[in-house]
Amino acid sequence: MFTGIIEAVGKVAGVEQEGTNKTFEIESYLASELKIDQSVAHNGVCLTVIEVSGSSYKVTAIDETLKKTSLGDWKAGSLVNLERCMPANGRFDGHIVQGHVDETAVCTARLEQGGSWLFDFEYSAESGNLTVEKGSVTINGVSLTCFNSTGNSFRVAIIPYTFEHTNFKDLKPGDKVNLEFDIIGKYVQKMLMRK
Repeated sequence: MFTGIIEAVGKVAGVEQEGTNKTFEIESYLASELKIDQSVAHNGVCLTVIEVSGSSYKVTAIDETLKKTSLGDWKAGSLVNLERCMPANGRFDGHIVQGHVDETAVCTARLEQGGSWLFDFEYSAESGNLTVEKGSVTINGVSLTCFNSTGNSFRVAIIPYTFEHTNFKDLKPGDKVNLEFDIIGKYVQKMLMRK
């Protein structure tokens, strides 16, 4: 389980195609603190560490993950938001994040607001996923509050600290991002659909 509070921004150092899977080498100062078989969220996608070497480590994404997330677009130099699993005695600073991406969205606008930034996102209305005004959403692994929610779009505001310490600083209109909708909202939606 994760909280959506990013610990570091890593860089993709290499990509290896292995059948339908891809193995990514990630450079990050976190590498020295990782161990094989540990779960780490990469832009919101929970992946298992399979190798650690110096200042980098490797993870593998299967075909299903590559199809349902933005990971298939990664190349050498891509910046990746990283978060290790929450420790049992940890503090909840974000919200409950599973590391299971629901779908991707496209950034449709980036507006600078004199020290903060507004980003608009649009996703498939056919998916049935939803955001709630002032509710939580995870974008590329970052826990955020959404507003201007419609049936398939929403807006988030990014403070300078988040902008500088995540890959939001490189995000521009047309870019694809990973979305994980609020787990509580998903359970409520499922219960209502059964009635």
